Amino acid sequence: MAYLLGTFPTADLVAAGAGKDLSREGSGNPGATNAFRVAGRRAGATVLVGDLLKGAIAAFFGIAIGGLIDPGGQGARALGYACALAAVLGHCYPAFRLKRGGRGVASAGGALIVLEPVVLIVSFTCWALVARLTRAASLASLGLCLGIPAALVVLRRPTVELAFALAMGAIVIIRHAPNIARLMRGEERTLPE
Repeated sequence: MAYLLGTFPTADLVAAGAGKDLSREGSGNPGATNAFRVAGRRAGATVLVGDLLKGAIAAFFGIAIGGLIDPGGQGARALGYACALAAVLGHCYPAFRLKRGGRGVASAGGALIVLEPVVLIVSFTCWALVARLTRAASLASLGLCLGIPAALVVLRRPTVELAFALAMGAIVIIRHAPNIARLMRGEERTLPE
């Protein structure tokens, strides 16, 4: 169910409402950053909230169901992380849609609102700072993928939680491969000022 939730085409629906096709405009990516570039701030914000909710809802229900299965144990948080990973996979690799998926940053962020709110607040502050200074959302997102697992290590979270966080980060980095190539060539698209 978490995977199916992740496949919900937030960006495609919002862009269509604005008369845009994100697969043919901007970077071609169905995410908040491209929606912001192509359809404006309101569209970008709406996509961001929708994609955050996909991860947050998946993680919340994972924890709730895990708590019923393993009351008082580590199973609840582990299932929350597993559902978060499934939602990110659904967002990035939607099996039942013809259009490609997004990069997974917002869905992973939404999951972390539920799973690790303090880590997310600190990480998002760093993301916003890097994005503001470089105007490259992709570079800021890649920093998040490294910073969040590092924070979990410092906080001595269980190995299973760290493993799921690393898996989510790896998916986001893999989905950013074209961005990494453009960054290395100095051709990465920047956010509007």
